[in-house]
Amino acid sequence: MINAGFTELLLGILAILLLVAAVVDVRTFTISNSLNLAVALLAPIYWLSIAMPLWPDVVIQLAIGAGVFALLAGAFYAGMMGGGDVKLAAALALWFSPASTLKFLVLMSIAGGVVTLVAIALHRFRGREGRPEIPYGVAIAFGGFAILTQRFLNQFA
Repeated sequence: MINAGFTELLLGILAILLLVAAVVDVRTFTISNSLNLAVALLAPIYWLSIAMPLWPDVVIQLAIGAGVFALLAGAFYAGMMGGGDVKLAAALALWFSPASTLKFLVLMSIAGGVVTLVAIALHRFRGREGRPEIPYGVAIAFGGFAILTQRFLNQFA
């Protein structure tokens, strides 16, 4: 790490952006392009702060982000996720190692199942018709927070 304090600041900003995404998604069922862009554009600054080599590490990060986008675009096409959700998850993948990205996707999926069950229960409890809207940004934020906190929780392992 070139500057540990700056790196921690960037991770703190990322955590705040994830919290904002979750809260806004619960309220409006949308995640703005500007928020997704901020997450994506801060990733290269993070890479510089940890002195990530351009080859092959940065190239791998970009490929993983593109892969997550392609994978979740299929979920968007099937009507299972919103476009903002897909973009946020792909932007967030730019911050995580390949192994952490896989953990993130698993944790996000599990949290997404819980969020979906809660949304369906609330939808039925309120007696509403049709298909409920799912604030999947909450699940994405949960997965992101889980990965971000591992650096603090696993330091004694």
